[in-house]
Amino acid sequence: MGSLLATWRLICRTCIRGKFLFSIIQAAGWPIWPLLLCSVVALTLIIERFSSLRTVRIAPATLLDEVMSVTRANLPAADVVNKLAQNSVLGLLMATGLRAVVADARISEDGLRQVFESAGRAAVHQMERYLNALGTIASAAPLLGLLGTVVGMIEIFGSQSPTGGNPALLAHGISIALYNTAFGLIIAIPSLMFYRYFRGLVDGFTLDMEQATERLVPHLMRFSVRTPPAVAPASAAPTPTTAPA
Repeated sequence: MGSLLATWRLICRTCIRGKFLFSIIQAAGWPIWPLLLCSVVALTLIIERFSSLRTVRIAPATLLDEVMSVTRANLPAADVVNKLAQNSVLGLLMATGLRAVVADARISEDGLRQVFESAGRAAVHQMERYLNALGTIASAAPLLGLLGTVVGMIEIFGSQSPTGGNPALLAHGISIALYNTAFGLIIAIPSLMFYRYFRGLVDGFTLDMEQATERLVPHLMRFSVRTPPAVAPASAAPTPTTAPA
């Protein structure tokens, strides 16, 4: 019986809070709807980035040492390289370098570094996915709140007349102005904070990948077949001339 009463009270409180939130949305007017859409999109992006930018999915701490241990004596088989590419973003980066060495046994150090740079740019682009959208929401939410403020001010001035103002319209205009300003800031501040946080994570992972490739390049160059420098042909010795007697 006690649990049923507690459940009923919780349902009642939830309904009261839902009605309260709905009354706020009604008082804020139509400018609140773009802000609500921005809040839903921002929350979705934050959850997705939290899931994607985990260390285990980007750059596991022991992955580089494991790869260097496996490739200490010889290059791994193709199935091992494919599993490495599916491990993480750093694994895909190192697998690209391994495939380049396997495909071209005479690859130069500059060529291998260029392969790593191209794969690194693709990895950074993958890690920065959706961050521009989150930053755009952080910048646009205050402007949308300002739009609601302007609409509310228009409602306030529209409620005034030479014979007197309409208190209901005046209150409605004030609520539109204040609620939209508050909602815009409530959405923008957390979005900006998480945008900066994720940007810092991407910069840290990028530095880790650069350091990993710097260690891996000389390690993989041991398997490269060095082409001996071309030797210039020796010039023919001059024929001695015999002086006349």
